[in-house]
Amino acid sequence: MKIDLVESPQQDLIDFLDKKIVEFNQANREINDRYPIAVTVKNDNGEVVAGASGKTFGHWLHLSILWVSEELRGNNYGSKLLREIEQAAKKRGCSQCLLDTLNFQAMPFYKQHGYQIAWTQENYPLTGCKYFMTKTL
Repeated sequence: MKIDLVESPQQDLIDFLDKKIVEFNQANREINDRYPIAVTVKNDNGEVVAGASGKTFGHWLHLSILWVSEELRGNNYGSKLLREIEQAAKKRGCSQCLLDTLNFQAMPFYKQHGYQIAWTQENYPLTGCKYFMTKTL
């Protein structure tokens, strides 16, 4: 056996390792089905100008993205998107939500909507913070 350090791995190696951990997880996890979910705001031209997306998984919504274009910020679209995706997740049987946000992003916004900090990763990636937040839906 030989251990090799790969400074700049090819995408096929990364894909192979991802596939192997997914196979292991699927063989050992109590539930494997993950269902994508998203909500959007479109302008009159049909362009997406705000949106949220994530996955539902068992009792959990994992909210991975909530984005509002610069011109719409401050007009309550973030709150509307958050409520909409939470309600849709509840209809799928979710009772909890997990998300993460960086110190320069939206931690106060999520706190205003009932999210609590479950864990803070300090010094991420150098001097910032990453907040892992949860909420009972």
